[in-house]
Amino acid sequence: MLSLACESALAAVADAGLEMGDIDGYCAYPGGLVGGAGFSGPSSYQVIDSLGIQPDWHAAGAEVPGQLGPVMIAALAVQAGLARHVLVQRTVAESTLGLPAQSMSGGAIAGDFSFLIPFYAVSPAIWLALYATRYMHEYGLTQEQLGWVALNSRRHAARNPRAVFRDPLSMDEYLSSRLIATPFRLYDCDVPVDGSTSVIVSAAGATSGLRHQPALIESMGAAMHGRPLWDQWEDLTTTASRDAGAQLWSRTSLRPQDVDVAELYDGFSFLTITWLEALRLVPRGGAGAFLDGGVNTDLDGRLPLNTWGGQLSGGRLHGMAFLAEGCQQLWGDAGEHQVTARPVNLVAVAAGGGNTCGCLLLRRPG
Repeated sequence: MLSLACESALAAVADAGLEMGDIDGYCAYPGGLVGGAGFSGPSSYQVIDSLGIQPDWHAAGAEVPGQLGPVMIAALAVQAGLARHVLVQRTVAESTLGLPAQSMSGGAIAGDFSFLIPFYAVSPAIWLALYATRYMHEYGLTQEQLGWVALNSRRHAARNPRAVFRDPLSMDEYLSSRLIATPFRLYDCDVPVDGSTSVIVSAAGATSGLRHQPALIESMGAAMHGRPLWDQWEDLTTTASRDAGAQLWSRTSLRPQDVDVAELYDGFSFLTITWLEALRLVPRGGAGAFLDGGVNTDLDGRLPLNTWGGQLSGGRLHGMAFLAEGCQQLWGDAGEHQVTARPVNLVAVAAGGGNTCGCLLLRRPG
C-alpha cells in the first residue's frame, strides 16, 4: 500500500507541474489507525517519511464529512496560510487485504455494532438495503431503474483503460446476478481493488505557471443535521447527503441546472440516487425516471454521470477518484471518456453515504 500511495503522489505532483519540494502539507482519509489495513491505507507518517515531505501542516482522520473531508480540510488550511500545496490521498488495498471484519463468534462487541450484530446486520450493504427498500416503497423506484446506475457505469468504464470491469453489461445480466441484500444484486455493489488516488490542493495565489489551470472549489457541503447513526436516521429515503447538498447550494449563486457533469458516489447503486436528489439535480423521487434507459446520463446526455465508470465498474477507490475525474473533465484531460458534447465548466462531486457525506462544486476559472 505504501508503494501505491507514493506512486500516485509522485504522479499527481508531476501532473500539476510541481516538484516534491513544493509540497508543504499532507492530508489523508482515514489515517492509518482506523479500520483494517486494507481499508485504512498507510499512515500519514509513513507517506511523509517515504516521500521526504517537510510539512508545515498535516492531518489525517476518519471523523470528517466523508472521503472528501480531507480535501475540505486542506482547502481550509491553505486559506488560513498554513500551507501552499497540500498533497491529499486515499489509498486502499481491499482486493489484497480485504475489508475490516467484526467477529461474531468471540470477543466483546462494543459501540454501534452491539445493536447490529444480533440482527446479522454486519455489512453496509444490509444497512443501506433498508434505505433503498423504503425509497422504492415511497417513490416507486423499480429494480430496472436501480440497475441503470450499474449499466451506466459499465458503459463509461468500457472507455476507461484503468477500469476493472469493461465488458458490456446487459439488463438481463444485471437482473440475473445473485442477490446480496434485497434489493441489491451483485452489480449494485462496488468492486474491491488495490489503488491510490492523489490530488493537490493549492492556494489560489500559488498556481501561476502550473501545468493546468486550477479547478476552483466554488462551494463545499458538509452538513449533517440528523442523528449520526446509520440505523437512526429519521428519513430512510435519504442520508446526510440531504444536508450536505442543501449547504452546498446555500454557498453559491450557481444553480443545479448549471452543472455540466456529475461524479457521484456509488459504493452501492442507491447512493448515487440519494446524491442526485440531495444535489437537486433531479426532483425528489424523480431519480428513477431520470435514470431509466440511460439516455440522460450518457456522455452526450443531459447530465453525464460517473464518466470514469464509478466504483461499480472502475473499482472501489473509496471516493477520491470521483474528484480526480471531475478535475480531468474540467481540464479536457479524461481521454476516451471525456465529455465533448458541451463545454465542461461546472462539475458536481460527491462522496460518502449514511452519516459521512461531503460534496464539492468545481468550476473553471473565470
